[in-house]
Amino acid sequence: MNLILFGPPAAGKGTQAKRLVENRGFIQLSTGDMLRAAIAAESDLGKQVKSILEEGALVSDEVVIA
Repeated sequence: MNLILFGPPAAGKGTQAKRLVENRGFIQLSTGDMLRAAIAAESDLGKQVKSILEEGALVSDEVVIA
């Protein structure tokens, strides 16, 4: 089963995902966590994402799925 949680920032997606992991054994993939890791690694993607976020913009789907 694949389950995708959608919602605006601070809506509780991470909280609900954590509960699903703990209570149901689901695996969680978080694009936010992946993008933060790319920034920390200073990869090309991370540098691009950091620049976008510093402007106060949202990271586009095109960047996330690249």
